[in-house]
Amino acid sequence: MLDKSVPYFGLYMRRKAGAPLKSFPLPDGFKFVLYSDGDESSWARIETSVLEFDHEFAALMHYTENYMPHIDELRRRCLFIETDDGEKIATATAWWFHVEGQRRSWLHWVAVDPRYQGLGLGKAIVSRVVKLMAELDGDADFFLSTQTWSYKAIGIYKTHGFKPTAEKALYKDPKNNYKKAMKTLKEIAAGKHLK
Repeated sequence: MLDKSVPYFGLYMRRKAGAPLKSFPLPDGFKFVLYSDGDESSWARIETSVLEFDHEFAALMHYTENYMPHIDELRRRCLFIETDDGEKIATATAWWFHVEGQRRSWLHWVAVDPRYQGLGLGKAIVSRVVKLMAELDGDADFFLSTQTWSYKAIGIYKTHGFKPTAEKALYKDPKNNYKKAMKTLKEIAAGKHLK
């Protein structure tokens, strides 16, 4: 879940081509499933539960506008973790953007329902989506956009070979507050800003 008590700064991360793929298996009682029709409501619920959106309707609108026009890609790129009871409780997406004439692979919208955090599901879904990105897009540099509010997730991303980068023109939104984000992350690691 986002920690909005710390200062907010956006941060880009890059995983270089050739970095080893790490495996973190799911615990018993969970399985990976790809998007199928109707899962947009589960995505909206999960993303709202971690405070990425104030309301499920806003999350659903974002999903509908950004992903649904690419439904065939969505069916092979949007991953969920599902319980044995069929409830979707985590998500991540192996997406892409065209920036400066290049198609770049991006890890998108990683979230685990707070009721299931602390079970290793974040590491497991990131590991599976990074492998999915490699399968679909080849051995290339992969990117993600995050923020200091997600400092716990940043540790997971680093485990999978992503490193903070000061690069600017990687994303459709060119904001990357690398210096301020890194300063804030160092302060958080030293115990400042934490309740």
